[in-house]
Amino acid sequence: MLIGVISDTHIPDRASKIPENVMKIFEGVDIILHAGDLTEPHIKEDLETLAPTYCVQGNMDRAYGHKLPKSKVIEIEGVRLGLNHGEVYPRGDTQQLKYIAMELDVEVLITGHTHWAFVKQVGDLLLLNPGSPTVPRLSDPTVMLLEIDNGEIDAQIVKIGNPICKALNFPGTE
Repeated sequence: MLIGVISDTHIPDRASKIPENVMKIFEGVDIILHAGDLTEPHIKEDLETLAPTYCVQGNMDRAYGHKLPKSKVIEIEGVRLGLNHGEVYPRGDTQQLKYIAMELDVEVLITGHTHWAFVKQVGDLLLLNPGSPTVPRLSDPTVMLLEIDNGEIDAQIVKIGNPICKALNFPGTE
């Protein structure tokens, strides 16, 4: 199964739309997982034009009053995946993310919140973060492709090019 993973789109508060490159990268995926901070509910609908999409609540989603679950657990080919925004401080702290994974009883935890992508193995736990396609922090804009085949997991961070950022208006953005 091929899974598109995305987080921290921040539309329309920090970006105007999902970059077209993301839509191209996600063509042909079986499902899409969004790890929070959509900030606009129609983002789920936009992604669902490509594949069934599951989303969890990020800190900014709460600020806008959106009602999404805080966490979601999905089992694919015998692998338990947890989806959670990962609001821990400092951002990306693996020990605190491990506790979230333990609470969810998952082998793989997908989070966002950092705005930078990572793949980290912590004991038996695989921590994944797709970064942000629109407002990355000290990194390139990214999403992730996750392939699960017979219980084997392959995670690929995919750079998507320039972000579409209203607030910063860098050259090459809209």
